[in-house]
Amino acid sequence: MKPRIALLALAIAGSLAITACKREPTPPSAAPGAPAAAPAGETADEFVARVNIEFRTISAELNSAQWLSSTYINSDSEMLAAKANERWLTQLNAWIAQAKRFEGQQLSPETARAIKLIKLMTAMPAPKDPKLLQELTQIATRMEGTYGAGKYCTGSGEATTCRDIGQLSEVLAKSRDYDAQLDAWQGWHTISQPMRKDYIRFADLVNTGAKEMGFADAGEMWRSGYDMSPAELAAESDRLWDQVKPLYEQLHCYARGKLDGRYGKDKGQVAGGMLPAHLMGNLWQQDWGNLWDLLQPYPGAGSLDVNSALQKLADDNLSKELDKPGDRNASEAERTFTAQRAAELATAKAMTVRAQDFYVSLGMPKLPDSYWEKSQFIKPLDRDVVCHASAWDMNMAGDVRTKMCIKPNEEELTTIYHELGHIYYDLAYNTQPPVFQGGAHDGFHEAIGDTIVLAMTPTYLQSVGLVDAQQQSQEALVNAQMRMALAKVSFLPFGLMIDRWRWGVFDGSIKPDAYNKAWWELKAKYQGVAPATARGEEYFDAGAKYHVPGNTPYTRYFLSHVLQFQFYKALCDASGYKGPLYECSFYGSKAAGEKYSAMLSKGASQPWQKTMKELTGGEKMDASAVLEYFAPLQGWLKQQNAGSACGWVSNPA
Repeated sequence: MKPRIALLALAIAGSLAITACKREPTPPSAAPGAPAAAPAGETADEFVARVNIEFRTISAELNSAQWLSSTYINSDSEMLAAKANERWLTQLNAWIAQAKRFEGQQLSPETARAIKLIKLMTAMPAPKDPKLLQELTQIATRMEGTYGAGKYCTGSGEATTCRDIGQLSEVLAKSRDYDAQLDAWQGWHTISQPMRKDYIRFADLVNTGAKEMGFADAGEMWRSGYDMSPAELAAESDRLWDQVKPLYEQLHCYARGKLDGRYGKDKGQVAGGMLPAHLMGNLWQQDWGNLWDLLQPYPGAGSLDVNSALQKLADDNLSKELDKPGDRNASEAERTFTAQRAAELATAKAMTVRAQDFYVSLGMPKLPDSYWEKSQFIKPLDRDVVCHASAWDMNMAGDVRTKMCIKPNEEELTTIYHELGHIYYDLAYNTQPPVFQGGAHDGFHEAIGDTIVLAMTPTYLQSVGLVDAQQQSQEALVNAQMRMALAKVSFLPFGLMIDRWRWGVFDGSIKPDAYNKAWWELKAKYQGVAPATARGEEYFDAGAKYHVPGNTPYTRYFLSHVLQFQFYKALCDASGYKGPLYECSFYGSKAAGEKYSAMLSKGASQPWQKTMKELTGGEKMDASAVLEYFAPLQGWLKQQNAGSACGWVSNPA
């Protein structure tokens, strides 16, 4: 995930520093944070130049503030974050109002694009009314904090046991006990129930802001950031889904058969042939990679056990730390604990170094020292934090960071490669004016690192010591394809349905009294997934996914899962690779790296279609590369599913 600019930020401005015992009130005429009036006679070019200066300044403050509020969750940071966000949105509203002076004027293409992007700078359009704006920021900050501090607690008194998202996810990933998985899944979904009332009001407020900007609703505003009309974007995402849906249906059919075999048909599927939500190894069923033990086509073929290699790395680091001389005054338990924490950090950094190495092999620079000093690699013990992985460009000038709670497993490793894609995009376009420091569209930003993940072929993994020597066989190929499909193909419908839900909330077709009903109808329609137990309107299951309370548009992730295959194919071609697409790794190719870096450096300075053409030769998003990549697996799945009644009924009687 890549925050575009702080939406929930904690700002500690120098003007607020207490330099005496009693701070005198600021005169109303110099109210802190009030946007400056536009200079008289300012031209459109001068306006954009001024916004770029002001944007860089406020961005540095807000991103530092949001970093703090995400890594130190408490009531104080929550209140200050809301105030900082309030100042940012007030400034943005002022820019948008000032930009209206130039409507209808002849503008240079660059200035016209900059003004358009200013209007779309936030996914949280704020009302002009200061009281409503303040209310919006308070709600947004509260929802973010509720999610970050979410825990599922059982028992009472001294016997109370609480588990956070990481611990509950571990149950779904590793346990195959039906009831334990159900308890963990249901437990996490209790954390979002308090958000429901807030989200209803939140949707009203962002709709008000969007309408004041001239959009029908917030969803239409979100769909306007793609250099095409909102209607065209919706139709385009439907077209792309239609391309890949047959492949997903085959994977769904295969997974259902394996779950039936493990749990029996009465538990392995839900009415209508849908997959039980709590059995997919992931809280949201967006990545099925944790079901490798159940879904691996040919056990042992190709030896793709990355988890074992990472666990060995963690064990070796622990041994090294335990061998170091410790504090003589500390107890054995204290020395062991200290060693464990040091080993966890060393392992997390080593995994990040491994990911960095791929980018460096393409000719990109090593990450700055400040990255290693300031990033959050593991979960702190003394406070609540948002563990959801994210990448941060703090000052538009090289202070880049990632925030994760890294564990030694393959899913976390690939997430690091993904997040560093954001970081290298940031570094590449830092030479652009601030307004153009963003992805060609938001799907591009999400696709950069995942393109690298596609190049993590079995041969690459072997070359860096993460898997054993690879046997060349059809069985090994199918295993490798399945491994990738459980992450990539399983995600596609999930990537589509979240914003389908929010678009409906924003346009009013999904009413507050049917939030949960609509959520599960969409999950059934697109994913073929259903809860094993009833989920009434007392729940708010959408809020159990970070991007809903965090207000991050999600269509970008669906589009990125198409774009990354297009980018991958283009980089394989640039590297001179000849052969089946799925076997290509451009690791070490300076030619591929040069072409990729050239694209990244353009940022949002031109329509994405032009940026796409410069890399791939075409101007359209297209899923044909997805189908080309997975052609061997799709053929194999059809054979395995022969005779099975594939598909599902999303509204069984």
